[in-house]
Parts: sequence; C-alpha cells; structure tokens
Amino acid sequence: MNFVPADLLLIHGVIDTLTPEKPRTSALAVRDGQVAGLGEDAIRLQDATTTVVDLDGAYVMPGLLDVHNHHLLAGQMDLFELDAPPTLGVDKLLEAVAARAAQLGPEEWVVGGSWGSGLLGEINSVEARARLDAATGGRPALLKDDSKHNRWANSRALELAGIDDDTPDPEGGQILRDSGGQATGALLEAGGVLVEQALARLRPTSTADMARAAIRGIEILHSYGITGFQDAAASVQLMQALKTLDDTGRLSAWVVTSMQVNDFIFGTTPLGEEIIAHRVETRSEHHRPDFIKVFLDGVPPAGTGAFLEPYLPEAGFPACHCGTTTMDPGELEGWLLRTAERGISAKIHCTGDASVRLVLDTVEKVRAAGHTGSRYHIAHGQFVHPDDIARFAELDVTADISPALWFPGVISEAIATVLPADRASRMQPNRALLDAGARIAGGSDWPVSISPNVWEAIYGLVTRQDPTGSFPGALWPEQAVTLAEAVRIYTTACAEAMGIEDIAGSLAPGKSADFVVLSDNPYKIDIDLVRFITARQTWFAGTKVYDATSADKVNSART
Repeated sequence: MNFVPADLLLIHGVIDTLTPEKPRTSALAVRDGQVAGLGEDAIRLQDATTTVVDLDGAYVMPGLLDVHNHHLLAGQMDLFELDAPPTLGVDKLLEAVAARAAQLGPEEWVVGGSWGSGLLGEINSVEARARLDAATGGRPALLKDDSKHNRWANSRALELAGIDDDTPDPEGGQILRDSGGQATGALLEAGGVLVEQALARLRPTSTADMARAAIRGIEILHSYGITGFQDAAASVQLMQALKTLDDTGRLSAWVVTSMQVNDFIFGTTPLGEEIIAHRVETRSEHHRPDFIKVFLDGVPPAGTGAFLEPYLPEAGFPACHCGTTTMDPGELEGWLLRTAERGISAKIHCTGDASVRLVLDTVEKVRAAGHTGSRYHIAHGQFVHPDDIARFAELDVTADISPALWFPGVISEAIATVLPADRASRMQPNRALLDAGARIAGGSDWPVSISPNVWEAIYGLVTRQDPTGSFPGALWPEQAVTLAEAVRIYTTACAEAMGIEDIAGSLAPGKSADFVVLSDNPYKIDIDLVRFITARQTWFAGTKVYDATSADKVNSART
C-alpha cells in the first residue's frame, strides 16, 4: 500500500477527541481536510512535506457547534445596524439611537436594537414615541427587543409602513395603542411585519450585502471556536447566498438551515412550500437546507408564549389568559407529515409548556405513521410540564436550548413579571431531561443573546448562574449538568441533532478536521474560570480560519 503523508500534524497537545475509541491523545494528523490519524498512527503519517504544529501542551477539542442562531442577522447588525445591549434603560438607549442617527443620511433608517423586553411598559406611549422621533432627527427607526419578536417604531417608520391609529391588528400580532386609541409605535409579534416590509422595500438588501453579512457572522462564530451551526430561520435569499459562497470556496463552516414555514416577526418572503421548492438547488457541500422552521408561539414577556396555565392577571393580560399557538393541531400535523415524507426535519419554536406538549403530541403521530428518520427540535422549550419530560427521549425529540435566554438576566427577569413565581423560577429542566435520556443540543440564539460565547453558556449550564456577574443568584440550581455533559451538548449532541454526526462533533478518523485550540483546559481549572476560556485558534477542514494573535493585531491597528 502506498504511503500518503499527512498535510498537517499536531503534536505535544492535550487533544480531547470525544470518541469512545481514543478519547484523548497528544497527536492528530490531517489529510485532505479530514482527520487521518490519532496518536502514534498520526506520527507515522509525517514526512518532509508535512506541516508540523507543536502545541506545546495546549488543549484542543472538536470545533464547537451551535444548534440555534441567526448568523445573518448578527452579521448585518455588526456591519450595518445599531448594536446596543438590552441592559440599557430608555434614556441610554435613546442616546445610542441619536449617536447612530448622526452617522446616517436624512432619509436613512435607524435599524437594530436591542431594547430589553422589560421596557415594554415604558416605551408603550405616544410620549416615548416622540422621544424616539427626536433621537432619530426625523429619520425612520425600527428597533428590535431582546427576543427579536417585538419592535419599537417611530412616527416616520409607521408612516412609511402605512400604520395609523385605525390600522387593524394583523393576524398573530398587535399594534399597541394608548388609552386614547393612538398607536404608540410598540409592535408585538406580527405587528412589526408591516414595518419590516416597508424597510425591505425602501432599503433592499443586495445579494452581495447578504453574502457579506453571512461571512461576517461566520467570522465572529470562528472567533469563538464554532465551526458548524444551524441558522434557525432562513430565507430563500440566505440559502442562495450560502450556496454562492460555497460554490466559490468562501463557506468555511457546516451550515444547516431551517426554512421558514410561517413568520410573524421577520417579514420573510416566500414562506412554506415556496421556500422548500428551492431546497435542492441551494444544497452544497457545506450548506444543508434540511429543516423547516415553525414558530408555534411567541414569547412570555409579551403574553404570546402558549401555556397550560394562565399568566398573572396583574400583568395586564385578559382574565385566564394562557396565550395561544400559531397553528391548530391539524395544521401542525399536516406540515410535519408532509415534510417527513420528503425526509425533511423540523425546528419548532416553543416557549410555553402548551406549545411543547402540542409538538410532542404531533411528533407521536408522525412516528406512529412510520417516519422515524426525521429530526425534531423543540427550540427554547424553557417550560416543560413534568409529565412531558420523558416523552423527549421516547419520541427522539431534541431539546434545543439557549442558556443565555434563561440563566439570570433581563429575559428571565421579564418573564418573572408575567408568570407566578413558582412557575417563572422553574425554567429549563436540563438535569431532568438528561436523566430521562433526552438529547439536549446547545444553541445561542445569537443575536437574541448578546454573543455566541459557548463557554459562558457552558458555565451557565453547570452553575445556573449569570456568567457576566451582572445578575445575582442561581435559577433552579437542581437542574445543573456536569461540565462533561455541557461540552457534549455543544459538540456531539449538536452534530446528532443537526444531522452532521457523520462529519462533525468529534475528531474521529475520516471526519472533517474541525478543531479549536483553547486558552485553557476546562477540566484543569475552577468552574468559575471556565466562562473566561477563549479560542486561540479555530480550524475548519484542516485550514486555520481564526487566530487570536492575528485578530489582536488587526484590532490594535483599527484602534
């Protein structure tokens, strides 16, 4: 047999492969973008042509995965939009809006966010809208909240969208009004779609800009050691941009996309079967449009999450308000059956326990019909009724979780204002799910979350505390998981959930050589320090796609 040398050889490292056959080694060989050997087998593949990297004891692990993000939106925010943290009060937010507006032309839109969902009561007035008008200098403005489900628009944006005091609420949303019937500019769920559509008409996004934003989003993910992810709400335009990037050798990540069936927040067109029709033509080596996305409810702070028991009556909701699902059982069953017949999986947004139960009931019917191969994600699922915990494993349904949305912070504080304390404090039963045999896959929901930092998320999973230290306490600490479990939640479990376990998630021979060199070995430091781990280098398919040293030099040059 002819000897074929490795292209790259890593030596003298602490390399966790996450494979049962050889869980830890000190050497790894790469050939043609794939893992070619481990340990002594790797060393034997070296010759004079092999590039050798001496790790000098550094810790290496498989590239991290993110089962739920919106990388395009994050790239657009980084390149083109206002990016303010949701922890700002209204005064500081308006200062940031004014600073952004000063950089724009007189007719350009001020777009971005985020405003904390706990501010809804404060911005829901004509007086607050007038303050937003003043901050923008008359320019149209559309600001997203921390969940990205709700909007705050100023007078000029409402005018361009054709919204006035008499505009009826759209299906699935609300145009909030004051006691005198005046539209305040606060728009819940589908209430913001008319403004999103006006923005799309008046400030269309070119294919080049979309590709540029996608690349920027992926660059940021690389800086956190992430080499594969699932975009949780893709448009056909994004799918086409990803295909173009891959065809031209510029897509350096495994990307699974979720084609939107319905949309109450982004203003995406087309939807449903019209976007599924582009699935085959946009598939490429690194882009896999294998899921549909269903928004089955909204978010608890707006009263749009669907629960089995009512919201707090004093939170301003109608008596016995539980929220509703966006689809009835028959419609959801139809979508899941029709797509399962074509081998398409589904990611389903659920924030309340009633929507979670509806998904489980529906998947039970799909499995009974013989469709065992389709993958189903309950996205977010912060609230799960105890009777439904075991059903995740029984039905092979993945719990897609985003820790930044439930550990102590602005979102959990907002939820605590609309649900009874005994329910609001029992979010994300991760320990119970794992003990019942369920698969938990980790996501960020970035840019709903401030960053896609996996190590902050892992810290939150293990401690149930806020990794930034800004918010005290621990949320339901009995549901903590171990560090090793948390690492698999962001590697092997994600790969299985996304359908890329044959190529990613671990460093087995024959798999893609995707790995990250870390600043610390997470198993050798105190858990409190894990949140500060950073990526020193990120490699995708045997090619270095991020180097912290180079990035530091670039950032220093910019400043």
